[in-house]
Amino acid sequence: MEELKKEAKGKLPRHIGLILDGNRRWAKKRNLNMNLGHLAGYETLRKILFSFLDMGIKYLSVFALSNENVKKRSPHELQYIYNLIINVIDVISKDPVIKEEKVRMNVIGRLSLLPPDVREKINSLIETTKDHDQKFLNICIMYDGQEEIIDAVKKILDDKINPKDVNIDLFKSYLYSKDFPELDYIIRTGMEDGARISGFLLWDASYAEFRFRDDYWPDYNEEMLIEDIREYLRRTRRRGK
Repeated sequence: MEELKKEAKGKLPRHIGLILDGNRRWAKKRNLNMNLGHLAGYETLRKILFSFLDMGIKYLSVFALSNENVKKRSPHELQYIYNLIINVIDVISKDPVIKEEKVRMNVIGRLSLLPPDVREKINSLIETTKDHDQKFLNICIMYDGQEEIIDAVKKILDDKINPKDVNIDLFKSYLYSKDFPELDYIIRTGMEDGARISGFLLWDASYAEFRFRDDYWPDYNEEMLIEDIREYLRRTRRRGK
């Protein structure tokens, strides 16, 4: 890791997006209960988050739960996932690194659809880290990129903004992700059958580089992270040029 940090100095992606895919397939492959796949995915996230921070990534967005996921899960599985979300928030927010590195944590999506206890925990997390200003962790829950854009349009209409005043910067200010820069790099696991981002931060992904892995999320580790960062460093971002 230290060698890569020296090699990548000044070249690291500013904002990385992680799409955590493959928990259920990881469990199925091992003839385990689906909930054990989610638990393994949680453990991986807890471990790897601090590797990203240690590497020097300033902004990290994690796609943890989409609206489509929710529609396809049983009430029992959803309750397990909600309990994991609460545990993730508890463990991460209490880690001394969050305070030492001044990591501001945010959660975006249609949070009103979450159970009250989960919303309460999220609000507490946001409040606790609101004054941190060095690194930023964004967790997408009950999230859909198309819905984010629709919600932004509705807010612009509600504010009666003159159409002539609507530009890229103004539109961005109405998005859930208004406090984050555009994505530089998206890493998605569990991609055995194609390459897609499933509505993840659509507006911010316009010029992002992509890295698709067939490894399931519970198997992701620091070695893979180093490989993925090296892959990014080999690329030339043209941004339409």
